[in-house]
Amino acid sequence: MKIMLDAGHGPNTVGKRSPDNFKEFEFNHKVAEYTKELLNDYKGVTVYFAHSKQEDIPLKKRSDKANKLKVDCYISIHANAYGTTWNDANGIETYVYVTKPKEAVDLAEKVQKNLVIETGLRNRGIKTADFHVLRETEMTAILCECGFYTNKKEASLLKSKTYQKTCAEAIVKGIVDQYHLKKITSPTKNPVKKKIYRVQIGAFENKENAQALIKELKEKGYNPILVE
Repeated sequence: MKIMLDAGHGPNTVGKRSPDNFKEFEFNHKVAEYTKELLNDYKGVTVYFAHSKQEDIPLKKRSDKANKLKVDCYISIHANAYGTTWNDANGIETYVYVTKPKEAVDLAEKVQKNLVIETGLRNRGIKTADFHVLRETEMTAILCECGFYTNKKEASLLKSKTYQKTCAEAIVKGIVDQYHLKKITSPTKNPVKKKIYRVQIGAFENKENAQALIKELKEKGYNPILVE
């Protein structure tokens, strides 16, 4: 199972930041990293990044990379905005391409459900859009909007490490549910030690008597030892 995670936009994208100058990419790439960490615990899963923390990667380069690698699933992670000033727009929404591919819709529904449950934010539903990463990718692709950075309350959440991890966990739950992924079984850290049973046949104050018994046991095929 090959999965590509796309932290929307990039570190230098113009705009795409809250009124108090928090970059959307700071949220997006953190969630992508946490998501990858979690997915690494599942059998047969390889995770790729479409983005870079050093530069803005063009959309075409992202979709081309996904297509070349023939990934099975493409997840684009975003935070939302309404205008450029603080306002009350709020909630979670997940996008699929306008043709509504069945598997994409199924995955979007599972991810959306878990994001809403885990974050407690308003459910804005599954939506369609002609976004490049949904249109030009040749595999199942969805785009998640995990809250509005133009909403003061949600912007504070987006900056939070706890909320970033919560979104990653929700996305992974959706993916696991869709593709029936199984966790890697960890080897037992503290293996159970084998029990050993010792048999004592006698105890003597006189060493000669003990040695006589040892001789007798050896003649019968046993392998006794003398312990003082």
